[in-house]
Amino acid sequence: MSATKRNNVKVLGNGDKAMVFAHGYGCDQNMWRLITPAFRDEYKLVLFDHVGAGQSDASAYSRVKYSSLKGYAADVLDICRELELTNTVFVGHSVSAMIGILAAIEEPARFDKLVLIGPSPCYINDGDYVGGFTRKDIEGLLDSLDGNYLGWSSTMAPVIMGNPERPELGEELTNSFCRTNPEIARHFAHVTFLSDNRADLPKLRTRSLLLQCSEDVIAPPSVGEYLHRTLPESRLMVLDATGHCPHLSAPEETIAAMRTFV
Repeated sequence: MSATKRNNVKVLGNGDKAMVFAHGYGCDQNMWRLITPAFRDEYKLVLFDHVGAGQSDASAYSRVKYSSLKGYAADVLDICRELELTNTVFVGHSVSAMIGILAAIEEPARFDKLVLIGPSPCYINDGDYVGGFTRKDIEGLLDSLDGNYLGWSSTMAPVIMGNPERPELGEELTNSFCRTNPEIARHFAHVTFLSDNRADLPKLRTRSLLLQCSEDVIAPPSVGEYLHRTLPESRLMVLDATGHCPHLSAPEETIAAMRTFV
């Protein structure tokens, strides 16, 4: 099966240089709809769904392949090869930020710059490293998700989104979570929240922009600061936006930050 079919790849825009958008956990490519119009005249925009999300082909899912984020990074590279993409701007949200880093380490010529929105290399506190959660926190989160995925989604999505004064944003994320294949979503959650890619960070040579929200329960300021210290060619920008999805809650600010970098 081709990667473009497997991952429901859509190509938009008029530019020669490609900008590849990778969505976060429980989301799909539609989450970029407020960002892409700003870059459509300058870039060839490549959007896709991770296997199990959106309109991807769920029959392509393999628990073995996707038992680590490297399986998802392999899909990104498959898409780049099929579309003959090099020197791209990769835009990754949340877990896809780490997926992009892994892909860029594997085949650096495919990527010119990385825009990493709400990234985290490890969610669990470890010694001096503050990821934002204790192991007990993560185990409880995963137990809740395994026991009642739809209930977990309706409770957690608004917390992740933040911006309680705009409940429609939390509702959109809840609906997105609920559309995702539940079995795949449960496995992807374990892979995401138990991953630890800190040892991979020094291998990255691609320039990166770290977009950190001023308040984010998933990726607190300590994580952005750690990434900035550890990634050799990184720039950290702290947005006024709050929550974990500034491309939905504060698209204008997100676009402006991206423009200063790309």
